[in-house]
Amino acid sequence: MNNLIHKIKNRDELTKEELSHLLALDDFSEIFRLADDIRYENFGNYVDIRAILEFSNYCKRKCKYCGLNSTNKNVKRYRMSVDEILETVKTAYDAGYKTIVLQSGEDNYYTAKMIGDIVRQIKKYTSMAVTVSSGEFSYEDYKYIKLCGADRYLLKHETSDKKIYSYLHSCGTLENRLNALKNIKSLGYYTGSGFMIGLPFQTLDTIANDILTLVSIPCDMAGIGPFISHSDTPLRNLQNGSTELTKRAVALTRIMLPKAHLPATTALGVIDSKEKDNIFSCGANVIMRKVTPQKYEQYYSIYPSNIKVSDIYKERKILEQQIKNLGRIPV
Repeated sequence: MNNLIHKIKNRDELTKEELSHLLALDDFSEIFRLADDIRYENFGNYVDIRAILEFSNYCKRKCKYCGLNSTNKNVKRYRMSVDEILETVKTAYDAGYKTIVLQSGEDNYYTAKMIGDIVRQIKKYTSMAVTVSSGEFSYEDYKYIKLCGADRYLLKHETSDKKIYSYLHSCGTLENRLNALKNIKSLGYYTGSGFMIGLPFQTLDTIANDILTLVSIPCDMAGIGPFISHSDTPLRNLQNGSTELTKRAVALTRIMLPKAHLPATTALGVIDSKEKDNIFSCGANVIMRKVTPQKYEQYYSIYPSNIKVSDIYKERKILEQQIKNLGRIPV
């Protein structure tokens, strides 16, 4: 243990075996403290607040864990018009958000050209950083969206284990997902990925390898959250992922990727709101807030959630105060 602490303090790379050993520690407090120190060295006490707009819940994929999977006939589908998207983005901008995350299922209705044109218009009317999270595209499509002004692209790999990936995704392959991430990185995007804690057949070695996958890209941002079961999916009876193990994975990712932006994920707050606050002492420095219009947000159900959107301005102010109450500075 002392040798591993020395390696962390010396900023040496950790192996899969070492990461797996750390994940299993009885007392993780020292690692949390080191991760928090590294977070402070790189970001101070600032917490980035980012607006997330879920503009379509149509999805062609069949991911076993996701409530938006194409086989789910119980979900009410929606697509926001371009005007609705732009109006919501402008409202978020006026409320003080500096980053907008445009998220959707893999919906063929929104072509790369259409998404690119939306990004171009956002850049025309605001100074916001734009993150796109709409799944896998071709290299040329990613290139077009980037040329239109997109700053970041988020594409979670979910698991680095080929067998688990195949089990969860009959609609794709881990190889394609990782190749897409490599293309995104090569085009100069601020590149984001991430994974879930609590997937079937997952081990500590799997999680350790997930962290190393983020490092190999290397990722500029990473979302790590617990699996949450959804009643309309094949994994409906699976237990939710561990919040403690989620925090440990975030802390070790902070150690391995000191300058990466790591959010306190919405999923963590769904399971335990206190844990969502605690994770800011485990290496996280970002928080996302939904700005999806009320008439749509209840239908973007990747997993069950009681988080609602009512007033973008008011909720931004409430979140700012909550961050201040933690001794942090909202930006």
